[in-house]
Amino acid sequence: MDHVVYLDAKEKELDKFKSGQKSMIIRGAAGRKLPHGRVHPGEVLWFVENSGDGLVRCCATVKKVFSSEKLTEEESQKLISDYQAMLCLTPNQIKRWGGKRYLVLIEVENLQEITPFAVDRSSYGNMDDWLPVDNIERIKNNLSDSCW
Repeated sequence: MDHVVYLDAKEKELDKFKSGQKSMIIRGAAGRKLPHGRVHPGEVLWFVENSGDGLVRCCATVKKVFSSEKLTEEESQKLISDYQAMLCLTPNQIKRWGGKRYLVLIEVENLQEITPFAVDRSSYGNMDDWLPVDNIERIKNNLSDSCW
């Protein structure tokens, strides 16, 4: 399974992955929302910055996944604190994700920069920041590089 993942351009998440400062993605919500239970080790994540150009710029392999059960606000904050070295979150991001009832932590490896390409989101009605796409080939526009 391939996933298109939008990263926070304002907080320079992609740059942090490239430099090695960051090796983990966080997602959270009040309920079990994507990618909770839908991402697994060995799958490929295709990274897009939410800066408006919509271009996939890097890909990485999922190394480990932790999908939480229902958390208290304190448990949520502690989980973020415990993994902050890998998450490399800014204070704004800690505020955004802290206190969520359900958290998903995804450790990635083998990050590769690729020739940027656009994806066709027309079959995805929601404007979510995580799209499970089965196979990136189905939605790519002129992919000249491959992650593998």
